[in-house]
Amino acid sequence: MISEWLLTETNQKRLKRNLPEVAVIPTSAIEPHNLHLPIGQDFLHTSIITERSVEKAWRKTRKVIALPALPYGVDINLMDFPMAIHVSQKVLDAILFDIISSLLHYNIKKIVILNGHGGNDFAPFIRQTQSDLNIHLFQIDWWKVGSDKYVDIFEEVDDHAGEMESSVALALYPELVEMENAKNGETKSYSIDALNKGWVKTSRRFSKLNDHCAVGNPYKASADKGDKYIKLIVDRISKFLIDLSNTPIDKNFPFKRDKSNK
Repeated sequence: MISEWLLTETNQKRLKRNLPEVAVIPTSAIEPHNLHLPIGQDFLHTSIITERSVEKAWRKTRKVIALPALPYGVDINLMDFPMAIHVSQKVLDAILFDIISSLLHYNIKKIVILNGHGGNDFAPFIRQTQSDLNIHLFQIDWWKVGSDKYVDIFEEVDDHAGEMESSVALALYPELVEMENAKNGETKSYSIDALNKGWVKTSRRFSKLNDHCAVGNPYKASADKGDKYIKLIVDRISKFLIDLSNTPIDKNFPFKRDKSNK
């Protein structure tokens, strides 16, 4: 059965009959995640979560389509571990701009970047592109979608390859997870207090944190926890895509209409 919500599986005949109103572009990374998770972790989970979310929205609207995930991301601070693949933000932005320009050529003006890697920063790109092109651009960092329910599912905070990411992997592709190889994800604190408190930011060189490229304890991970979190975020993302599909573009979009215009 052809998945009509996937650009790579549908065909020209179907698209001529029904062009989508919303396009979802998944972005990810190829990078090490502790010693137990696959190098393609971000690419894999972002692709699957995108497909599930778009399918659910498509079945309600027939107006949404998922593009194939961009596999590479900004990984310059993980290059001390094999085999992180780094693409600069400016190159990533340039690729996205051309993809979005192609979508606009087909009058698709509602575009969602569904991001699966914390090193990718699209805020300046979105601000500039919405000024340069007649489009409406949105970003979802999928791991943040259920942050308000995080403590109801997980026991420890996850930053990189810890309990949450390991649980998601166990739920989606357990055959690629080798929990027996996992290390504890303990990291060093900063020598300057303001950095530890978080109101001063810097870029972390992951090789200075520990020897296994992880921030977060994976030992309490489980497929059941992963399933719960995935269901939560897929439900929320698909609901947004449905709402986005069904909301017409007018002079106020995406804001509510002025009361005087009712």
